[in-house]
Amino acid sequence: MTGSSRYQEVQEKVRTVQRVLGEGGAARLRGIDWFAWISAGGSSAVLLAAETGIAEVVVTAQGGCVVTDEIEAARLMDEELPVGFPVRPTPWAYPEAREALVRELTQRCRVFSDRPVPGEEPLPEELLHARWALVPGEVERYREVGRQAALAMTEVLNLARPEWSELDLAGAGAQALLRRGLEPGLVMAAGERRLELYRHPMPTTAPLGRYAMLVFCARGFGLWANLTRFLSFGALPAATLERHRLVQQVEARALEFSRPGARLRTVYRELSKAYAALGHPEAIREHHQGGSTGYLSREVIATPDSCQTLAAASAVAWNPSLPGAKVEDTFLITESGLENLTLDPAWPTVPVAGIPRPQVLER
Repeated sequence: MTGSSRYQEVQEKVRTVQRVLGEGGAARLRGIDWFAWISAGGSSAVLLAAETGIAEVVVTAQGGCVVTDEIEAARLMDEELPVGFPVRPTPWAYPEAREALVRELTQRCRVFSDRPVPGEEPLPEELLHARWALVPGEVERYREVGRQAALAMTEVLNLARPEWSELDLAGAGAQALLRRGLEPGLVMAAGERRLELYRHPMPTTAPLGRYAMLVFCARGFGLWANLTRFLSFGALPAATLERHRLVQQVEARALEFSRPGARLRTVYRELSKAYAALGHPEAIREHHQGGSTGYLSREVIATPDSCQTLAAASAVAWNPSLPGAKVEDTFLITESGLENLTLDPAWPTVPVAGIPRPQVLER
């Protein structure tokens, strides 16, 4: 994506914020997620565990600008922002100077924020809907993030050995993502002993053994690619293969209802009915089932009360599971169907309800 098209995307998003907030409204976008959205894929992240970064974007009737400190300004302009996006640095040692600048920029304005402090208001829901519906430049970037995450997954699981520990596998996964320019927001790995015990088995020193799972939630350009794959050293038992088959049948129901106009709570109900029809009614309560994704690993998790309506050019990542079996990919919703953003063509698949779904890699 060229710098000029990124700058045009930024300008369109600034105008969207101005339109939604109306005359006299101003926005402070503090979160790493919102910074990436309005900067067309730039990053304000330094500490991966933080929700807010080293810069914020202030939008007023006069336009948008990045407010940061003098340590970060040159790097942001050189490496993270499209040419033409104004940057206003303040001294790092005097945080009150940043607040004074923001007050100057937003004087006599009604201030809205994604992370409001006293005196500020939450962003209108309309802006959330604008963020969830991806524009063409975002779709292009998302495809690249998903492709690179899928390639990293395939690479690592083709290198793994039964004697590796879960931490070895997770470390190799993080390295493969970082080497491709992606941030390893979550790298979860489990071997055969712990797979059937826990739905969220964070990696330990336990050996992989004959069977392993690797999970990525990887961020690039602010967008999250979520995917899960399994590896078996030798043939899997029939009972384990059957659980994988059942999980993919459940996912197929969610994918069927992942279309423009559907509500997340409707998809949740369909997942619940699918589990029950396959003889596992309790599974809906044993792990969250996923939901919409984009600038957060899960923008909204599907529950019985989730009100979000899915739109064309929004993304979802479902992760139905049974003990020792799970399936997960990141899909773009389009008017003509679903596009899988995280499936490496080299990975073994079988069609499930007409959609290629990943199989356990047997080595």
